[in-house]
Amino acid sequence: MSDQAAVSLEGIHKFFGNFHALRGIDLTIAKGEVCVAIGPSGSGKSTLLRCINQIEVVSAGRVRICGTLQGYDERNGRLHELSPRAIDRQRRLTGMVFQRFNLFPHMTALGNVIEGPVQVKRIPKATARSHGRDLLARVGLADLADRYPNQLSGGQQQRVAIARALAMEPEVMLFDEPTSALDPELVGEVLDVIKDLAASGMTMILVTHEIGFAREVGDHLVFMDQGTIVEEGRPKQMLEAPKSTRTQAFLSKVL
Repeated sequence: MSDQAAVSLEGIHKFFGNFHALRGIDLTIAKGEVCVAIGPSGSGKSTLLRCINQIEVVSAGRVRICGTLQGYDERNGRLHELSPRAIDRQRRLTGMVFQRFNLFPHMTALGNVIEGPVQVKRIPKATARSHGRDLLARVGLADLADRYPNQLSGGQQQRVAIARALAMEPEVMLFDEPTSALDPELVGEVLDVIKDLAASGMTMILVTHEIGFAREVGDHLVFMDQGTIVEEGRPKQMLEAPKSTRTQAFLSKVL
């Protein structure tokens, strides 16, 4: 493996009509790094993740995952849009976990986990089932593989969603406020799984309001506001001595 960045964003802009959601984002995330993005609602954090995952198409700029330009092929200094099939292949580099679990309600926990490997990667079902059970065990759900989503708590559903994303063996995991839809007593079980992934060396970008968790697990903290990165740095340093007055004002309300 080379020492290139896991994620490199250069001059990312995103417009929704006349609304300028992202305004020239530059960000580099090293392999094995846990980057945590915080900021007020509407600051562009979730949009940034969706651009990295190619759910949204950037209006300008370049996204690279492990050195590979996303969404385009660059030839002779010109960008050529990739085919939908090629974009789908690239999207496997990232695993996305959403606020809402987005599980298939008609499939068991194990069925949800193996659907991508079987249908997209054409992995034999027996192999996928064995790996899927290992992943469910990793997130603490080994004994619930045959339960349907409506038989699981919110925290359990979110852990199935994490196992499902891991089943595609991504290079980078993206978490979009993974605990915001959970009852408070269920938050810890999901954060424990994310903490385990961080300890294993998984590269992650996590959008969250859990500031204490950001301090504990993050290597790299990003504060966003109005579509820009206002400040970034080491979590402990930024949370204890933010340089920007905007960061100071935000943290004074959430700490």
